Amino acid sequence: MNLPAYLAPFRPRLLSALKGYTRERFTKDLGAGLTVGIVALPLAMAFAIASGLTPQAGIWTAIIAGALIALLGGSAVQIGGPAGAFIVIVYGIVEQYGLPNLLISTACAGVLLFLLGLLKLGTLVRYVPVSIVVGFTNGIAVLIALSQLKDVLGLQIAKMPADFFSQIKAIHSHLDSVNVHALGLGLACFLGLIIWPRLFASRSAAGEGFAIRLVKRVQAMEGLQLLRATRVASRVPGPIVALISLTAFAYFLSLPVETIGSRFGGIPRSLPPFALPDFSWDTVRLLFAPTLTIAMLGAVESLLCARVADQLSGLPKHDPNQELMAQGLANFVVPFFGGMPATGTIARTVTNVRAGASSPVAGLVHALMLVVIVLAAAPLAVHVPLAVLAGILLYVAWNMGEWREFVHLRQYSSHYRLLMLGTFFLTVVFDLTVALQVGLLLACVLFVRRMSSLFQVVETARSDESVNFQLYGSLFFGAVAKIDPILSVVESAPRGLLVRLDAQSLQSLDASGLDVLGQLYKAVVLRGGRLVISGLNAQPRRVMERSGFLAKIEES
Repeated sequence: MNLPAYLAPFRPRLLSALKGYTRERFTKDLGAGLTVGIVALPLAMAFAIASGLTPQAGIWTAIIAGALIALLGGSAVQIGGPAGAFIVIVYGIVEQYGLPNLLISTACAGVLLFLLGLLKLGTLVRYVPVSIVVGFTNGIAVLIALSQLKDVLGLQIAKMPADFFSQIKAIHSHLDSVNVHALGLGLACFLGLIIWPRLFASRSAAGEGFAIRLVKRVQAMEGLQLLRATRVASRVPGPIVALISLTAFAYFLSLPVETIGSRFGGIPRSLPPFALPDFSWDTVRLLFAPTLTIAMLGAVESLLCARVADQLSGLPKHDPNQELMAQGLANFVVPFFGGMPATGTIARTVTNVRAGASSPVAGLVHALMLVVIVLAAAPLAVHVPLAVLAGILLYVAWNMGEWREFVHLRQYSSHYRLLMLGTFFLTVVFDLTVALQVGLLLACVLFVRRMSSLFQVVETARSDESVNFQLYGSLFFGAVAKIDPILSVVESAPRGLLVRLDAQSLQSLDASGLDVLGQLYKAVVLRGGRLVISGLNAQPRRVMERSGFLAKIEES
């Protein structure tokens, strides 16, 4: 299928994936989409509630954004929707600016993401240092876990504050209102999600999970039915098992815990109304910082997720620019239906790949599956305890954090440790906006420092008439001070000195480096000497030729 000329940069992966599409592939995509749709339901509700929104905001974001990202994205198997990384950001924006401004900020972030993709800047996201990514990921995980303590403990806190120290203070001051029933449900959910996959996981020593080994012992006495049931159970996602079983447990025992129904009154079964946010230039300027944060985080999360999907699926690599354009359109549209920011989601994407997905059709099926669930089962959601959803988010935070990086910090350089720990503490204590800004600025400063240390000036020979120097590395604005020793030699030497610079190992030269060489040339000429440069590489030669500097000096 050929797109019009004006849409040439816009090439969704779905177009190429449908070429040679077979019934067998559709069957796999259908099964994967149904599985991911079931997994996405509790996560979408939990992310929205934790962000200070209604559960339907998360569900409809998963439906609308999930469908648009699958339809228009640059990855074959990535699943889009609300993500845990946005919880802290969205909650803070709602607290500081209000829900209407969150919608405006999300739509503006969508425009930025689309422009990043349209201008083919998707590859720039990969330049964010991994130490910063690890630092803010771990920081977000800590904040997600902290924000869920209210519902896990069943504390009677009317409104949780947005900042770290205020949350700790609020939790500490309300510890006398702990609800043991909510605590039991939350811990049971968290521990159950840890244990569930291990029951059926393959073990290298025994070859089978605990549950299957146990059933095989019973098999000889009671036949194959129990074994088959166990194999079916192994395919059921843990969050669904926890959600259904613990909700039923709380409902039939009439446990006194807060539920979706008691807090939100339930989930509407109809599509939320289309409404345009009240845009104004003053509001857009006010929301510049949160808009930039949503766009940056969405870009980093989606492209990291797409890279993980490429590695797991073995399918053709994603198009980062197309993916950003799809993410931008999704984030621009969902606010019109009261949705929240969306991005690529690693947990659901991994589930999609492992379930056998081969094309974006699985993502479309996942969105349709959520629609069916909302239409059919929305009335049942009123009974879901908030402590269970909080337990799911505790598990998400546990899996989200790369905690081993703290243990292995000694293996890394001081620059890596400074960036990671600095970003982590700034994320936790302040917010992600400050952490990203300071982290990227610090990364630039440390990069300049490291690159400047690689430039060296070595004196190789000296006599009364001449002095020779060897230049190594890149002479740029961060390394110009390294030329000072040559200037000192020129100023203290007899008049008429011949200065030779061997530039065979000089890899690059910028405007500041050229300027300091110009100062050296003037100092040599003023004392009646000559400056000779030899062995110029291509890039330094071009810079000197364009500026006219090469015509002034001697070259050998």
